[in-house]
Amino acid sequence: MTQGTTIVPPSSRFAIRQADQADWPAVAALLQAHQLPLDGARDHQHAFVVAHVCGEVVGVAGVEVHGDVALLRSVAVAPGMQGTGIGQALVQTLLDQAKHSPVRQVFLLTTTATAYFQRFGFAPVDRGVVPEALQASAEFQGACPASAALLGLTMVDALARAGTLAQAGFND
Repeated sequence: MTQGTTIVPPSSRFAIRQADQADWPAVAALLQAHQLPLDGARDHQHAFVVAHVCGEVVGVAGVEVHGDVALLRSVAVAPGMQGTGIGQALVQTLLDQAKHSPVRQVFLLTTTATAYFQRFGFAPVDRGVVPEALQASAEFQGACPASAALLGLTMVDALARAGTLAQAGFND
């Protein structure tokens, strides 16, 4: 996706676009409000997406791409806007971008949202299977606690899941 492109989910009051440097204060505030780590986030902000309403950033999600693997991180939605589909749209946007890239696997660390991410097809994985490039990321090096659950998704599984949902009449 090119910088500045806006994706408007059908029948919604928010739009999603690639994050830019001017979004950093709002992104940082959302992450801090949800007690999510800032470590490494700014370095990868070019691979973040934001949801906005009337120009105000109300949601964020990002990835750190390391070759053919990625770390989904920093998914946060403003209080009062949760439960409106913003988080789902942000995550789905990043997964759709990954489907059209060299990324073969997406991992994430979470202390509170395992069930939420399992709805996208993520499953628990052993930390021993994580490629060294991801293990060197700030999140693996201490920004996330060692007790955080590690989940993974192969993009082949994601493509198959999307096809099954489409055949069943569901839209991602």
